[in-house]
Amino acid sequence: MGFEVHGPSIGPSVAEILASHAGGTGSPSKTAARVADAIAARGDDGTWLSTVAREDLLAAAADIESRPGARMLPLYGVPFGVKDSIDVAGVPTTLSCPDYSYVAERTAPAVQRLLDAGALYVGKTNLDQFATGLNGTRTPYTVPRSVYGGEMISGGSSSGSALAVALGQVPFAVATDTAGSGRVPAALNGVVGFKPSRGVISTVGLVPACKSLDCISLMAGCIADIDTVFDVMSGRDDDDPWSRARGARHDGHPIRVGLPPVDDLEFFGDDAMRAAHLSFREQLSRQVSVVEVSLEPFLAAGELLYQGPWVAERLVEFGDFLASHPDSIHPVVRDIFRGGLDYTAVDAFAALQRLAELKAHVARVWQTMDVLVLPTIGTTFTVEQVLARPIEANTVLGHYTHFGNLLDLLGIAVPVGTTTDGRPHSAMLLGNAGSDDTALALAAHLLDEPRTVAQPPSTTRHKEQV
Repeated sequence: MGFEVHGPSIGPSVAEILASHAGGTGSPSKTAARVADAIAARGDDGTWLSTVAREDLLAAAADIESRPGARMLPLYGVPFGVKDSIDVAGVPTTLSCPDYSYVAERTAPAVQRLLDAGALYVGKTNLDQFATGLNGTRTPYTVPRSVYGGEMISGGSSSGSALAVALGQVPFAVATDTAGSGRVPAALNGVVGFKPSRGVISTVGLVPACKSLDCISLMAGCIADIDTVFDVMSGRDDDDPWSRARGARHDGHPIRVGLPPVDDLEFFGDDAMRAAHLSFREQLSRQVSVVEVSLEPFLAAGELLYQGPWVAERLVEFGDFLASHPDSIHPVVRDIFRGGLDYTAVDAFAALQRLAELKAHVARVWQTMDVLVLPTIGTTFTVEQVLARPIEANTVLGHYTHFGNLLDLLGIAVPVGTTTDGRPHSAMLLGNAGSDDTALALAAHLLDEPRTVAQPPSTTRHKEQV
């Protein structure tokens, strides 16, 4: 490919961009020019499927500058990308399938909130076709690679969103996460991947993969940027049947961390990844209150996703296209879709009953802990390895992520270092629905980021204690 990077090159943060725009050392127009030049310098590396033309991007930045009170907007001139399964008015939504492509008439409400807050839309990012996959190779376009080089996969399905941040082109990008699609690519590119509680960010305008499980998620270089953008994007949407209010902010209480027994962890023969994670766990155990938690019910729920009837839910959206355009679908994705035809209503009800049992079990576990900490991924793969074993490799990548939305959890992939052989190591923080802010507080602690509790204007702000 000729694009070896060997690690993320995070660009200016949201706060730094806002400060430069406010102080006059920068401007939305200057930022737009920098972003356009950075993307052009890389060429077609599989990050973007479409971008706003340079002159149009500069014009959009100038429009933001001319808004009344623009400098007070929370994302004044901050550039961002959007995964190409989410609608932006006037822009093709392709889902990485040219024959499926359509031009959106309306911008997804979650993205519109960003635009209303002054953010600068840059373009659409690459993905595993129909958001089906965790590896980034299931695309008819250029197959992206991890910034860590070595022909390592980028992860998916939100491959381009992770790369756009890891390459320093934008400070944040909008992604999705149904089975780990926002966390796995974040882990493989050394950035933060935040999958909030399901329903807290509207999924209207997102072409669904599994509508009952889908989440819009975020990629960024730091928790502070996640906080800023999440504050803008979160909010109830009466047009989204799964919409719900954001949970309470973390009040500063000590966070109880659940850690599974080491024997419950699986690294698939990757000794370097195992050593990196166990070293991280040892350090974490010296900083927080730790509770031992069995991973068995979580993993049992995860097995239901692709070994159960939820794969059939993808046919609600894509069944007609599968029937009419089978040759337009990536072969691996096509086989997955066809597998959904094998399940019956009896299978669906049996799986729902089993999931209810597992949810009840896991609900009792949350009474003893606030955040469960796991590896985000147990090992890594090269593109060649994934192409040779597409289903098996993908299942391995989702080992720790598949159960998240089935059990109604939030998740944060946090970059916490590298293995001895230079590959990324990421920890995943999982919380019960509604505890987003508690998990974000722990994530900020792990990254040594100061963080304050958002309080009403009449109260005193204070630093969160982990």
